[in-house]
Amino acid sequence: MIRTIAIDDEPLALKLIEEYASKIPFLQLEHTFTNTDEARAWLNVNEVDLLLLDIQMPDINGLQFYRSLAAKPLVIFTTAYSEFAVEGFNVDAIDYLLKPFEYDRFLKGVYKAKEYIEFLSSQDMQMASIFIKVDYQLMKINLKEVELIEGLDDYIRIHIAPRPVLTLMTLKSLQEKLPAKEFIRIHRSYIVPVNKIESFGRNKVKVAGKEIPIGSSYTEVYQQLLKAKGIEN
Repeated sequence: MIRTIAIDDEPLALKLIEEYASKIPFLQLEHTFTNTDEARAWLNVNEVDLLLLDIQMPDINGLQFYRSLAAKPLVIFTTAYSEFAVEGFNVDAIDYLLKPFEYDRFLKGVYKAKEYIEFLSSQDMQMASIFIKVDYQLMKINLKEVELIEGLDDYIRIHIAPRPVLTLMTLKSLQEKLPAKEFIRIHRSYIVPVNKIESFGRNKVKVAGKEIPIGSSYTEVYQQLLKAKGIEN
């Protein structure tokens, strides 16, 4: 199921999208917004796979809004202005729907998103391990065995059995190699595997028998963990 929201300052345009979306069994339209501030607030605590986003809006240009998002879902731009098409594809839009668009054209765009999401999913499934440099050699790390990742200045300690391994790299560079749905950074010095979390609260996480603080600048972690664990707030 592709979770999506639609943002457009024209209520009639949103009504048409709702009608089209209701005909597509794999598309779940979770919310519609005529205001980008409300959409941003909703996205701060909810995840979606796809945005259906108008470009020409009174409060902010849709392209600017999309670029400003910290976490960027896939996006299909919907607009009456063809001159934005090139710029839309410059931000890696899945498709660009020129208003007024018919149902078949809408379906084609959504299918593109579906195929790309399935491709990414297959890539994640293949990503069961990574290679890191340890003592001038490349060492294979099975991600399912990782209990905790700890940053130590220029080094990283990866906690795996029978003993941790050290590698010379930054926590940020390692985070970019990890599947985002399986690992979450909770502190400037810690990344934890979601499936190894034993308990958590707003200020700390318990993993591998250790209590790890949630950093003060990672206030969104608690909501992310609730969602990852399928818990309603």
